[in-house]
Amino acid sequence: MSVAIVDYGSGNLHSAAKAVERAARESHYAGAVNVTSDPDVVAKSDRIILPGVGAFADCRRGLDAVSGMTDALNDNVRKRGKPFLGICVGMQLMAEHGLEHHVTEGLGWIKGEVRKIEPDDATLKIPHMGWNTLDALKPHALLKDISVGTDGLHAYFVHSYHLKPTERLDVIAEADYGGAVTAIVGRDNIAGTQFHPEKSQKLGLALIANFLKWAP
Repeated sequence: MSVAIVDYGSGNLHSAAKAVERAARESHYAGAVNVTSDPDVVAKSDRIILPGVGAFADCRRGLDAVSGMTDALNDNVRKRGKPFLGICVGMQLMAEHGLEHHVTEGLGWIKGEVRKIEPDDATLKIPHMGWNTLDALKPHALLKDISVGTDGLHAYFVHSYHLKPTERLDVIAEADYGGAVTAIVGRDNIAGTQFHPEKSQKLGLALIANFLKWAP
C-alpha cells in the first residue's frame, strides 16, 4: 500500500507530506507516503493526493509541464478508480474550467467551474482566510466521526475562488463566508477539499486518516 502526493511545483508539499505521515501513523496505515513528480510512481500507488496553491491557470500549467502526469492521473483515477484527494487548487483542478483572470480548462472530473467568491457582506475581505466550521450536505466517508456544524471542528481556508459544481449532489460540505462557499466536493472515488487539511489540526488529520481508509 502506498500514497502518492503529486509534486508539480504548485503544492504545499512539506506540510502535506508531514500531515499524511502523521495521520498514517495514528491510524495504523502501513503504506509508504511518496512525494513524487514521476507518473510511474503515481501509477504504482494505491491512493493519490493532488495539492495546490496559487492561481488556477498557473497550477494547470505546472501540472501539464510534468511529462505524462495528466495522463497518469486520468488513467489511475478516472479509469482504474483509485481513491483521489485534491487539496485547495488541487481540488479546483477537478472542475471543467477555472475563471481566474481568464478561462483555463480543468481536468473535467467534476462538472462545473471555479468562480470568485462573492460574499453577501461587502465588509468581508477576499481572499477568504481563516477558520470556519463545515456544514455537511450529505454523509461521506471522509467526514466519518468528524464533528461538523456550528459547534463542530474548524477547517483552515485561504482562497479567493471556489468550485461551483453544476450538480448539487457533487457538493459534500460547505462553509459560510457571507454565503455558501464550497468546502468539499466528491463523487465515486474522487474528493477534494477547498480548505487545507494539512493545516486544519484535529479536523484535518481525521479527514486524512479517513481518506487512507476510504474504500469507494
